[in-house]
Amino acid sequence: MRGPRQRLPALPALLWLALAPLPGAPGPAARAELRVRVRLPGGQVTEESLQADSGSDCISLELRTADGALVTLTADFRQEVKIFRALILGELERGQSQFQALCFVTRLHRNEIIPSESMAKLRQKNPRTVRQAEEVRGLEHLSMDVAVNFSKGAQLSSHIHNVCAEAKEAIYTREEDVKFWLEKGVDGSMFEVLPQTSDLPDLQRCKLCADRWKPCICSYTLSIEWYPCMLKYCKSRDAGGKVSSYKCGIRSCQKGYTFDYYVPQKQLCLWDEET
Repeated sequence: MRGPRQRLPALPALLWLALAPLPGAPGPAARAELRVRVRLPGGQVTEESLQADSGSDCISLELRTADGALVTLTADFRQEVKIFRALILGELERGQSQFQALCFVTRLHRNEIIPSESMAKLRQKNPRTVRQAEEVRGLEHLSMDVAVNFSKGAQLSSHIHNVCAEAKEAIYTREEDVKFWLEKGVDGSMFEVLPQTSDLPDLQRCKLCADRWKPCICSYTLSIEWYPCMLKYCKSRDAGGKVSSYKCGIRSCQKGYTFDYYVPQKQLCLWDEET
């Protein structure tokens, strides 16, 4: 389904985003939304929504991909949790529902994305300009070998309840991230280790499985095509010659993720046979 990706040259430095406070700009604990036009790998243009809530210290990015899927990334800085949600259009003629929802929960590392306070201050000079990431970060391949109990997920991040509401039976994470959260005091009863090929020798990857009703290891790839990954700093000199630095913009990145996870039947992973 996803062929070779061609990337156009990156746009010049994004001076169109100013981090200096503007008249009427949101103050402390602000909520803000920015909409940018982003070019997808096949050349199509989509609108991406970036929302920031500095009060709850979280951000959310959402865009519709070329195949119609709605992809959301929520970063909960307070809990060090990152939530990816994909709403994938179903194949009605093959017995699927109208859409299928998936949630992938991973640890949020420092400096992966700009802080919520800075995101809330972003401004765009030309809303009609089509943006393309300055930096393409490598594809990350993640083995999601643990299921997360939706009813207990709020202990991990309060955002799971809203973001993953359509994916109650399809919330996945990694054992190595679970270990990190357990050390922080998170209740381990919300996690359940999923079957792996070492447990079930006949367990195949879904794209190699001919029987649509057999369990298999599914693979799903998504990409955040444009997001503010770093702050830029400029220097100024006062009348006395003293040099100081200040935030003057952002650097934008693109990053792709491939998630491998167990499904009880291939019917829940029909896209994998098309890759």
